[in-house]
Amino acid sequence: MDLIAVRTFVVVVDEGQFQDAAVQLSVTQQAVSKRIAALERHLGVRLFTRTPRGAQLTIDGQAFLPHARALLRAAERAAASVRPGHRALRVDVIGRRLSTAGLLRDFHRARPGIDLDVVTLFDAEEAVAAVLAGTIDATFRTVATPGRRLPEGIAATPVLDERLHLFTGPAHPFAGAASVTPARLAGHRIWMPGNVPGAEWTAYYDAFAAAFGLTIDAIGPNFGLEDLLDTIAGSVNVATLLSEQTPLVWPVGHDLRRVPLTDPTPVYPHSLLWRADNPHPALVALRDHLAAAYPGPPGPGTWTPTRASGREPAGPARPGAVTTGPSAAPGHGGPDGPA
Repeated sequence: MDLIAVRTFVVVVDEGQFQDAAVQLSVTQQAVSKRIAALERHLGVRLFTRTPRGAQLTIDGQAFLPHARALLRAAERAAASVRPGHRALRVDVIGRRLSTAGLLRDFHRARPGIDLDVVTLFDAEEAVAAVLAGTIDATFRTVATPGRRLPEGIAATPVLDERLHLFTGPAHPFAGAASVTPARLAGHRIWMPGNVPGAEWTAYYDAFAAAFGLTIDAIGPNFGLEDLLDTIAGSVNVATLLSEQTPLVWPVGHDLRRVPLTDPTPVYPHSLLWRADNPHPALVALRDHLAAAYPGPPGPGTWTPTRASGREPAGPARPGAVTTGPSAAPGHGGPDGPA
């Protein structure tokens, strides 16, 4: 159906005269008549009758009028949904309980007038492909694994470097330690059932285990973070690795311990990835917000997979800069949080 003709029909109704409608639409009266005639042919009914007092709706015209108004409103909503600055910014946070979701919540609190559409894509390749295809505007991922590069057209900037902690129950040998070096974890069971093959966080922890001679146990069903912490709370030999910024709540009786890892401190690096030619103004606002909050790259005494290989982590040396450096598939524990 021709929306121009429908709009003309509504204006004629509102103005009461074809001539007045023509003035309102900045067209000739003949053009108005042709549009109405074409709409009537399309519908197969007469919409107006001409009277000395102007254009009067027929019974069919009266029936069509509310639907015509609704059609125009729907068309305006459809156009507004993709108009620059009006469409919600669609961002992938991997998991709603992860620290990257917290970054987006902080942005929403700072800029509540910006509409957000938050999605959770499990696979890194899927997320990058979605950015390239334009089905999402940005994703929080890591770009820390050597040997892989972001596709052309994808930009990235570092936004968060999470330090890892060892989580134990009260009876674990390291429960009372002020800190533990990664090398001392060799021979101890580090259980991470969320580390599924191919996941970006699995690649990160595989590199971490290889660097410090650890064995990370991913055997067993993954019933989520709460079940993992329940198991650790009652164990004398099972521990796991979690970010210091992972939001956790557990029963008081669990008496779980967070033990910092030091000398070096393993750091999980997050970056924001987006399509370089994406013009969404809210994306600029998000990048500016994250750049202002980012304290800068982690200093000496930290470890990432790229540092282990003798390379600097992908991403700019200053907040807010853009890079298309090495891409990766490490990450951090799956949709329920790092595990």
